[in-house]
Order: sequence, then structure tokens, then C-alpha cells
Amino acid sequence: MAGHSKWAGIKHKKAIVDAQKGQRFSKLIRELTVAARQGGDPEANPRLRLAMTKAREANMAKDKIEQAVKRGTGEIPGVTYDEMPYEGYGPGGVAILVKALTDNKNRTTSEVRNLFVNHHGNLAGTGSVAWLFQQQGYILIPRTAVTEDRVMEVVLDAGGEDVAIEGESLAVTTPLAAFDRVKQALAEAQIPMESAEVTMVPSNTVRVEGPKAKQLLELLEALEAHDDVQHVYANFDIPEELLQAAAKG
Repeated sequence: MAGHSKWAGIKHKKAIVDAQKGQRFSKLIRELTVAARQGGDPEANPRLRLAMTKAREANMAKDKIEQAVKRGTGEIPGVTYDEMPYEGYGPGGVAILVKALTDNKNRTTSEVRNLFVNHHGNLAGTGSVAWLFQQQGYILIPRTAVTEDRVMEVVLDAGGEDVAIEGESLAVTTPLAAFDRVKQALAEAQIPMESAEVTMVPSNTVRVEGPKAKQLLELLEALEAHDDVQHVYANFDIPEELLQAAAKG
């Protein structure tokens, strides 16, 4: 899991200084709208609660958040988005799972397929790689703020699964059912969190080095830059120096 979680941390840090704030807001609005279909009360809708938290962290205006939620509940008219998962393989045989929200399935499918082909990968059939991933909570905590033993104590008591060192952060994984509980326990213990999200964690990883590693990172970046793509997950393990170089690129 090391490569996957390190990349998640790098993506978070890059998002903080992402110049394409407009695109980021657009993706957050789509997620808010789709999440609100399951109900407009965040206390009763965990997906909406998480989407609203991420929108606030991105400094999205309160009225923008409320409008997106109302579009999702049908209180005001708006574009309808469909959830589209894509599965495929990247350079080195790495499994890639893509989650998209689109108002045009045919366009998005064609464009995602082209991204795979143009970056030395291929789109595969439904079920080809999804079985490799499990939905889990994933929380990053700055290592300088607290000891690993203290984090482990709080996390395990709240039902979390594991704490691992990932560069300058402590990476906490939790079962999906314990995600909110672990976040609350960390907050009550006054342990700062860099990020907290529900993600797809691979059951195993594929080591990729050299030119194929560079090609793979370029594919992942291209997929994540697509307007309709919300999340990209992959089961790779790439050398630390290549990940850090990608973070600076």
C-alpha cells in the first residue's frame, strides 16, 4: 500500500497550492450535487457530510455549497450527473480504478479511453480490477505534531485499523464504518489532521521503476486533470525519489 498512500499524500499537498481552483471547485460541486441525491441532511448522509467538509476546506462560499445541495435534492433545477466507474491497466501492469461524474457518458468514456491509450495503458472491462480495492477511511497527520504511539492509541481505541509512517506524515487507515468515529476521536484528542477522506485502498501493489514509472505517473496526472474525473486509484509502488520529483513537477 505504500506507493498508493504516498501518492494520496502528495496529491493532497499539491491540491493545497493548485492553481486550477476553478476546476477543483467544479469537481467539488459535482460531488455535492450527486451526494445530495441520497438526502440533503448531512447528519443522515455521510457522503454529503464529507463532500461539504471538503468544500469548506477548499474555501468554497457557503451559498455555492447550498446551491449544489439544492440541485441534488431537486429543490432547484440543474445538470444531472451520472456516476461512471472505469477500470484499466497502466504501464507496468498497474491496476487503475477511475471514478467519474458526467452529463455525457459517451463523451467521457471516449475521452478516458483515449487517455489510457495515449499514455501506454488500456481500458478494461467492468470487474477487471475493482476487486483489488477496498473502500477505507484514510487520514493524514503531520509527524511533527504528535507521536506515533499517541496516534495509534487514539486510532485503535476508536476502531481504526492501522497507523503507518509516510514521509512527513502519519497515515491512518480505518474501516469505512469507523471513519467518522476515528476523525472525531482525533479531533477530541486535539491531534491535527492534514486531510481525511474515504478512499479505495489496494489489497496488493505492483512495483514500477524507470521509464514505466514516469509513464504511469503521467497517465495518473492526465486522468485526474480530466474535468469529469473525480478520483483515480492505482495499486502501484514507485520509488520515493520519483514520487517526490512528480510532486515538484
